[in-house]
Amino acid sequence: MSLQRKAVGSMELGDHLCLFFDNDDERRSIMAAYARDGVRAGQKVLYVSDAVPARDVLDWLIGDEKDAPGPMPADADAKPVDLAEAMDAGHFVVRTAEETFLASGRFDPQESIELMATEIDLALVQGYTGVRVAGEARFSLRRWPGTEQHGDFERMLDEVFMTTDLKAMAICQFDRRWFDAARLEQLESCHMGRVRVDDYYDDGSLRITPIFSPPGVAMTGVIDASTRPAAERVLESIATRTGLLCLDLGGVTDCDADGLRLLTRADRPDRGPNRGLLLRDVPPAIGERLRSAGLVARSGVSIEERPR
Repeated sequence: MSLQRKAVGSMELGDHLCLFFDNDDERRSIMAAYARDGVRAGQKVLYVSDAVPARDVLDWLIGDEKDAPGPMPADADAKPVDLAEAMDAGHFVVRTAEETFLASGRFDPQESIELMATEIDLALVQGYTGVRVAGEARFSLRRWPGTEQHGDFERMLDEVFMTTDLKAMAICQFDRRWFDAARLEQLESCHMGRVRVDDYYDDGSLRITPIFSPPGVAMTGVIDASTRPAAERVLESIATRTGLLCLDLGGVTDCDADGLRLLTRADRPDRGPNRGLLLRDVPPAIGERLRSAGLVARSGVSIEERPR
């Protein structure tokens, strides 16, 4: 049974969450936000790499900036973070899984937890407000000595997070393309919950969340005069992207006439060449209104309506 799903921007010291992914853009978006938020908060960020070579982690995370939409109202005033500068200053550190977990020649869960505790204590002495750890877990499948105890490590680590006032948080990353479903279910039970991407916008009436396969946004709630400006701003912020744009409307409970027109204008030629628009999981009532208004009967717009 799945536990809580917490937006990465809402994480707090004491959280031990897992990230299950099969889309690298989604993973990068979450991890880049996690690292920047940590530096912004005066925390030390430790990234333990395996699938992404340690020398490439910084470029990989920074690469998310060119694809990210513009800031939404909630974060428009947030202090920008330069991860390269943070790395030079020692605030953002990248290590390999091998040097982190196999310093003694084999993986030892208790030793690894003790080393992490020492790292946290040292960071606090240095004046950091806490430590953010992000670990790629694919190393546990490499059959290095002791890695068969990785599940024990996750259980022990979760107990430490739940029973102590730890000035740290952690995200453990698991690639669904490498871990089977049964193993992922077992590993999820060793965490407080899952982490998810931050919303672009959420005012209680409308939530707009990035999706990555295909790229676009999912909308949940009501699109009306009060929420249309936010929806328009999000669509404008991703306007320069080319190729297929997906608007998942499965969570939309109501949408006024101007909102319908806004959604179907997302494929305008001036918003990027070769743009196609997919309206996915459209509620039947909204699909009927779209068709009756003639808003989807043109080239480049596809609609996938939810079965009645």
